[in-house]
Amino acid sequence: MSYKNQHRLKKKKVGSYHKEMMDKLGASLFDEEGEVDIADSSAGKVLLMGGKAVAAFFDDELFPTIQGLLKIQPSKAYVTVDMGAVSFVYNGADIMAPGIVETDLGIEEGDLVWIRDEDHGKPLAVGRAMTDGKTMVESSSGKVIKTLHHVGDEQYR
Repeated sequence: MSYKNQHRLKKKKVGSYHKEMMDKLGASLFDEEGEVDIADSSAGKVLLMGGKAVAAFFDDELFPTIQGLLKIQPSKAYVTVDMGAVSFVYNGADIMAPGIVETDLGIEEGDLVWIRDEDHGKPLAVGRAMTDGKTMVESSSGKVIKTLHHVGDEQYR
């Protein structure tokens, strides 16, 4: 993926992104001493560390990309899917209620969430919750997460 308008962020801005990530995920990619660039890509604005897109703005809201999620161990905003759903999620499908086995019960409708597989806990996608975490687990049908970024898409490469 190529980037345009790339420039280094000031430490104060990186610090505010660090706090935002800690609040959302219980973990952060950033520290106040790290060098973070912001750039435009064909998928939108991204934050780069070491030339890799580790976070992106989804509808103007910052959240780690799959690459970023692989670097940290978030304890919040997760949705776990069974192994039968993995191939669909991997290919960009929205998340359906029957495939969900566990969620962070703190998820509210409209939140950005990360989807992980049941066996390894590895990130598969980032999406927007269409319902709260408790309802996701209790529902037996319907779409509950709109996928915005997934393993193998342009932003992942």
